[in-house]
Amino acid sequence: MVSSLPPVPDTAIQETDHSIDQIPSYLRSTSSGSATEKFSILGIGVSSLRFDEALKFLLDAPRLGRRLRVHFAAMHTLVNAAEDPILAEDLNQAEAVLADGMPIVWLGRLQGCQVERCCGPDTMLALIDRSREQGSSHFFYGGEPAVVEDLAASLAEKLPGLKVAGVYSPPFRPLKPDEIATTAQMINDSGADYIWVGLGSPKQDAWLASFRPLLRAPVLLAVGAAFDFHSGRKMRAPRWAQRSGCEWLFRLATEPRRLAWRYAATSLRFGQLLVSQRLRRLAART
Repeated sequence: MVSSLPPVPDTAIQETDHSIDQIPSYLRSTSSGSATEKFSILGIGVSSLRFDEALKFLLDAPRLGRRLRVHFAAMHTLVNAAEDPILAEDLNQAEAVLADGMPIVWLGRLQGCQVERCCGPDTMLALIDRSREQGSSHFFYGGEPAVVEDLAASLAEKLPGLKVAGVYSPPFRPLKPDEIATTAQMINDSGADYIWVGLGSPKQDAWLASFRPLLRAPVLLAVGAAFDFHSGRKMRAPRWAQRSGCEWLFRLATEPRRLAWRYAATSLRFGQLLVSQRLRRLAART
């Protein structure tokens, strides 16, 4: 995980101001460029966006001169954030935290929000597809060398016209200060509009927060398992399972040894945290 970073000169990155009238009303933003509609789960603000609204927000970023951090909120990430103040702060300062899992969507709807699932693999494929018309380029960072190379090749075959600005498989250890600077320079030199990061949560979430000040690319996205799915290394659950909230069962069946304990522990802890939060709120009212 990247910890400390060298200071960035004020002239390193230039931003462009645009009138708020250019942005649809449902995506009116704060000064940081984040979508204003959010709901809270375990103290983390999750963006209340439908899938097409989220895509438009991300597609418009290069044109509007925005520099965004985009995270995907699954139960695992939210449980980690509830127990890690630094991760919680990173997520709450991001411009978008999208609802990755159906439990997050259901909890948002219970709060009256018209949110839809925006998971990493679906967002990646749809955003790259639609960005071809505006000539956007993409950089893929993370995974083993063969995985990230297969990912770029698979997407280029599936989506003709895709502009791959670069791929990079980082070492499986924290980067040294000189490596941080070199990596940032490499990505900036690529001229990419979108940086896709597949390091697994919470490592990829910390990477986005650390590298955002160093990178000129408009949009950074932490998409985790999307690299494995779109490279062809792992099979994705059928669409009906994704929509019904049963995708986790499919993944558990295909990787029982790796995921059984993680899913059980995460689900139990998530439930405990929600109940504890509810009890505290009830106690505060009395």
